[in-house]
This record gives sequence, C-alpha cells and structure tokens, in this order.
Amino acid sequence: MKSPSSYRFSFGPWNISEGADPFGPEVRPAYPHEQKYALYKSLGFEGVQFHDDDVVTDIDAKSPAQIAAEARRIKSILDNEGLVPEFVAPRLWFAEQTVDGGYTSNSASDRQYAWERTQKSIDIANEIGSGALVLWLAREGTYIREAKDAKLAYERILETINRALEYDDKIEIWIEPKPNEPTDQAYVPTIGHAVALAYASQDPNRVKGLIETAHAQLAGLDPSDEMAFALAHDKLASVHLNDQNGLKYDQDKNFASSNLRAAFNQIRVLEAAGYGSRGEFIGLDVKAMRTQKGVPVTEHLSNSLRMFHHLVEKVRSYDTAKEAAFREARDYEGLELYVMEHLMGVHQASSPSTPNGEVLSAAQ
Repeated sequence: MKSPSSYRFSFGPWNISEGADPFGPEVRPAYPHEQKYALYKSLGFEGVQFHDDDVVTDIDAKSPAQIAAEARRIKSILDNEGLVPEFVAPRLWFAEQTVDGGYTSNSASDRQYAWERTQKSIDIANEIGSGALVLWLAREGTYIREAKDAKLAYERILETINRALEYDDKIEIWIEPKPNEPTDQAYVPTIGHAVALAYASQDPNRVKGLIETAHAQLAGLDPSDEMAFALAHDKLASVHLNDQNGLKYDQDKNFASSNLRAAFNQIRVLEAAGYGSRGEFIGLDVKAMRTQKGVPVTEHLSNSLRMFHHLVEKVRSYDTAKEAAFREARDYEGLELYVMEHLMGVHQASSPSTPNGEVLSAAQ
C-alpha cells in the first residue's frame, strides 16, 4: 500500500489564474505564467499539466522550428525545477476554426486545422518529455441535435484518434469526457464512451481515460463509479480531483468541499485498485474563489491536497472487516451509519445485525 506522501500530484498552470470572470472586475492581478513553475514543489506537486499553448505561446503563428525551440526552453525550466510534464492537450476551443467543433466540424478546413493543432501538440509532448496527449473534446458536440450527423461525428473522432496513433507510435491518447459546457451536449460525455472509443481504436492499449470529478457529477454520475469502471478495464490514466455543487456550470471547487462522502469513495476506489503504483498522477483541477485576494493565490491547491491526505487516512483506517459483515447481513442502514460516523470521527460501537435482529460480529 502506498503511503500518502508517495502519491505524485499534478496541476495545470491555469489553476493559478487571473481573478476575473464575465460578471465583474478583477479582484486580483494575473500572476506571470512562467513564474508559476517555481511554486510547484513548495506546494507538494511535481507534475505539470499542459495545454499546447501553455508551452508555446501564440502557437498558430510559429513555425515547427520555433515551436520546437520554445518547447525545449520550457523543458529546461521544468528540469531546473525538478518537475515532470504529465501531458499536453491541444486547446481546441479558443480558435475561430473551433467554434463549431474541431474534429467534428462540418467544415473540412476547420477539421484540418484541428488535426494540425493535434500534430503540434504531439510534437510538443515529445520535446518536453511527456508521453501523453489529452483530448478534452470541449466543442465536439452541438447546441441543437440537427446541426451535425452524430454517427459521422463519432466516426471522425475515432479517425482522429487513429491518425494520432499512426503519427506517433509511442504517444498515449487520454480522453477526458465531459457532458456539456461549452457545448450543450457533448459527444463523449462519460468514461464509458471514452473506453468504447479506446477499444474501437487501432491500438487500444494506448488509448485511455482521464476522469474529472466535476465532469462525472455534471453527467449525474458518481465519480467513484466512473473511476471503478475505467480501472476494471485498466483504462484509468489519470484523475482530476475537484468538486461540484450541483448540476450547473463546471465549478472546479476544492476537492471534497461540497461532497465529502463522494470524495471519500473516490479515494477508496483508487486505493483499493493500487492506483499510482505505476507512476500515475493524482491531478487537481481546482480554481481559486473569485473573492480571494492575494498574489499568487494558492490556498485552493494546498487545501485540496490537505483534504486528499486526510481522506487517505480515513480510507486506510476504515474497517473493511466490519464493512464485510454489514454486507453479509445486508444491513446497509448500519453500514451507512458506520461510514458517516467514521468520516465524522465519531466512535462507532454498533455492529451489523440480521433481519431478525441478531447482532453479528465482524469475525462472523
């Protein structure tokens, strides 16, 4: 079993971001992008999540040689800070050519742009020493169902995955599902869809999933079940832990801040499966509250990490023998009370009972 400190943690530089939103003024100034790397180790993180343009600014205006040179410069910064690039993701939701989707656009020229941006991302991943390309299919969906041929859209996504596998014979493709936002309905809303694409690809061993807590919750699903499904297929490449207060916009709240029991179960599933034993990262995707002052603001990252460590200890002190006895007796009321009191730190003296009221011990 891994010790809490032996887990590897990552976050993306966008998690230390500007203090503005569409509804008001800035509450804090932006923090210089490249100065963020110096904060990672002191906060307890060694992995860096990247979009392609986090590595190479103004990427569409640069030549392949310029892109490679800029990526090597960032690689030098990472090496000096002792940091590991976890993945690179093509940012296919800001450019004009991606307004109606990249891979699934009805425009052939827009689809070509999306593919060229994907190639650049793979090249950047190779330059900085990352073996993974993340596909967050942000605009691969529609606002109205009649806007696209859904069957053709799925075929185009699969075609892109296969082209990426052919383009680089070592890169892994990690699909990060999300059901909505910025599109009304996305084409790859759950990990089940991602795993199906993996099996349909020409190299299923190199196509996996990345599960974000909030994305699963936005789909009305339990994140721990989504993680368990991916783990059962050996397809969980990474996780982005955060939280979500209901079915609304993607909030990226601090891990365990809204759904403590759901957070406990995510760690319970990961621990039971030995997640991380092959070097997988525990990724965070959390944003500072807009009201928070200061430069840089990092409490949301350190607080989420602290909650992770607390819940690891809760998982490891959880009495699985008692759980087994409750299950055997089908006493789920008793099991639920045990779980809740365990999370609350309340001494638990009750034992499971049969439907006839006979008390069972954990040994039974």
